[in-house]
Amino acid sequence: FRSQLVKLRSRLTKLQKNIPTTMVMHENEKRRDTFVLLRGVYDQHGEKVTAAVPQVLPAFSPKLPTNRLGLARWLTSPDHPLTARVYVNRLWQQLFGVGLVKTVGDFGSQGEWPSHPELLDWLSVEFQQSGWDVKHLLKQIVLSSTYRQSSRVTDELYERDPENRLLARGPRFRLDAETVRDNALQISGLLVAKQGGPSVKPYQPPGLWEAVSYDGNVTYEQSTGDGLYRRSLYTYWKRQSPPPGLMAFDAPTRETCTVSRPRTNTPLQALVLMNDPTYVEAARVLAAQTLQKQASETERIDFLFRAATSRLPAKAEQQILSRILQQQTSIYHHDPAAAAKLINVGESPVDKTLKPTELAAWTMLASMIFNMDETLTKQ
Repeated sequence: FRSQLVKLRSRLTKLQKNIPTTMVMHENEKRRDTFVLLRGVYDQHGEKVTAAVPQVLPAFSPKLPTNRLGLARWLTSPDHPLTARVYVNRLWQQLFGVGLVKTVGDFGSQGEWPSHPELLDWLSVEFQQSGWDVKHLLKQIVLSSTYRQSSRVTDELYERDPENRLLARGPRFRLDAETVRDNALQISGLLVAKQGGPSVKPYQPPGLWEAVSYDGNVTYEQSTGDGLYRRSLYTYWKRQSPPPGLMAFDAPTRETCTVSRPRTNTPLQALVLMNDPTYVEAARVLAAQTLQKQASETERIDFLFRAATSRLPAKAEQQILSRILQQQTSIYHHDPAAAAKLINVGESPVDKTLKPTELAAWTMLASMIFNMDETLTKQ
């Protein structure tokens, strides 16, 4: 009997270790007294204070409990003027590159006045009345005529409205860091659409974690299989060593809240797109699909270009791409070892039925298309 009890307890311990846990907060039955600290000194108490909201904001209803639940209900009350507007403005910034209120982190007296106040009000009310349905609001915006406009601009229009605050043309801006990576994976068919689950550790240069650890013994254990192709949202984030492929495209460090990301254009970004295993592998997989599905060179170039840009190349673009393909084919024909090295980047299997030198040449062509502004730009 005792041996069975020991085995059962051991099984129970193992089971409990596998159950994920998280920290939660609980209100004390009796709240401690809180005071204004004179000059910030912890033992110099001034006036006693209680939970409340600033008087410049809507009054806190006496029917609400003065705790976090009450605060949440106050924030989402239909009478509250800010919560829905602030969130709608953030979503508008995500889709258009800049919010209806340009100062997305400041709706106060020092913030910028909304470019379209009636539109902001209408969207906010619609958002509240839909039950705070984010997908409903996003669908409404992306299906609007304003969002679906072409981003092309005339000289006259640019002179009148260089920042497109009047919304006379569609949005045009470089994708965010996570979307750049997800876009390449999606185009190639590698992206794993699974939702939820633990964080993953995709490709990363060796030695980074060791360099920032205290004793040099903390190592980065790269994921395998689907873990390499999950959406960037699930990438494991180490504060001392953020993912370099995302940082190159202006991903914030997450040490502080960032309401508006900068968008830079640096040579390092091109180096990441040309050399990071994620993008090299995506280019190789897309190249393999191109060779398998299309027969002629023209059809293959059209397929490759359309997969990345959603349009067919113009005649002049077709000629340029064909010339580059011939150059790359010649290079790898004279250096088959380099071709073999290129097509073996990444963990996804290589199609052995394809000629390595041909696959390498098309991989380079796909990589070049991945580097085009049109592939990286929302337009």
